[in-house]
Amino acid sequence: MAIDRNLVQGSMAMMILRLLETKDMYGYEMIEALRERSNNVFELKAGTLYPLLHSLESRGDVVSYEDNTSGKTRKYYQLTPAGKKHAEEKKKEWQEYQTAVSGVLSLQRGC
Repeated sequence: MAIDRNLVQGSMAMMILRLLETKDMYGYEMIEALRERSNNVFELKAGTLYPLLHSLESRGDVVSYEDNTSGKTRKYYQLTPAGKKHAEEKKKEWQEYQTAVSGVLSLQRGC
């Protein structure tokens, strides 16, 4: 079943920040990590990811740098202290939202 785009877009920044809490990553690496960790539910396109990364960079949540250790120059993204704080806020916000939605979805007939 396909997931509603609005649900995905609303949580994508949180998921990207969470990935970057684990290590610095380049764009394609993030796309693959999201796909793998979500069992192919989140199949992000570069045209969706890069505007989001630029927005996070403008906010000061991430910084980018180039590295060519692997012989190929790649642009990596790194979480900043402000980004770490934002990631925690988004995680708490998501947990509160998830609890609220679960409460509504668990309603029984006649309640």
